[in-house]
Amino acid sequence: MQFISRLLLRLWGWRIEGAQRIRRLPKTLIAVVPHTSNWDFLLGLLVRSAAGLDTYYLGKKSLFRPPFGFLFRWLGGYPVDRSKHKNQVDAIVSLFNSRQRFSVAIAPEGTRKKVDQLRSGFYFIALKAGIPIILTTFDGENRLVTFSEPFYPTGEFEEDMRTIEKHFSGIKGIVPENSFVSKQ
Repeated sequence: MQFISRLLLRLWGWRIEGAQRIRRLPKTLIAVVPHTSNWDFLLGLLVRSAAGLDTYYLGKKSLFRPPFGFLFRWLGGYPVDRSKHKNQVDAIVSLFNSRQRFSVAIAPEGTRKKVDQLRSGFYFIALKAGIPIILTTFDGENRLVTFSEPFYPTGEFEEDMRTIEKHFSGIKGIVPENSFVSKQ
């Protein structure tokens, strides 16, 4: 599958940089921005396979219902119920704490629509689990997926979020008009 995924990415015109940074770390939270299109899901699956990453993803609970729910689970998904005020952060931290190696990808925008502020759950998951965040861009303009050096949250939320949002600001996704633009 890795060969096929690399071939498909090449045919689609996409390149990957920095994936080796993830493989050496036992636990990571991969924050993917911008999330502008349904194509991002397929791109993410291809990148995961092409780069040889053992990474899961979080998705809204409705994706995991019949008739296709089994497929999303088989593809490495974990359902998240965003309609209830459950403590999802602690639930995901428990997943990290129960495993020796674990990596999960999250779209901090929380939607494919344009936003000017990232949701904070990914940050607090990484902080509470004591794991690094890999800032990952899906740059549709340049057809490039990049993985940053590990970013360890300091607990200084405002300062850390400014750094994170600055990293992602201006990157155009597959649907450029839906791309994240930081208020800062």
